[in-house]
Amino acid sequence: MPDNDYLSRAEAVLAAVERAVDEAEADIELERSGNVLTLEFENRTKIIVNLQPPMREIWIAAKAGGFHYRFIDGEWRDSRTGTEFFSALTAYATEQAGEPVRFEP
Repeated sequence: MPDNDYLSRAEAVLAAVERAVDEAEADIELERSGNVLTLEFENRTKIIVNLQPPMREIWIAAKAGGFHYRFIDGEWRDSRTGTEFFSALTAYATEQAGEPVRFEP
C-alpha cells in the first residue's frame, strides 16, 4: 500500500476513535500527540493507539496486551489473530471502562 493510502486510511481510524470517545457515556479522557491517541479511563488505566507508518500498521497497547493491525481486504486486522480493529478496541475499552464502550469505522 502506498504511503499516502496508508496515512489516509490510518488517519480515518484515529478520527473514528476520537469521535467515539467524544460520544461515549463512559468517562474517558482523550489526548492526541501526533500519531498517538491515549485513552485514559476513570480507573487510571490507559489504551494507546498509535500509527506505525514504516510498517504500515496501527498498534494498540491495552491491559490485554499489545496488538498490531494491518489493512487486509478492506479492514484493519490483527496480524496474529485476524480480529478486526474496531471490535477489538470495543472489547478492550469496555473491559477497562467497566461499562459498554463502542467503536466503529
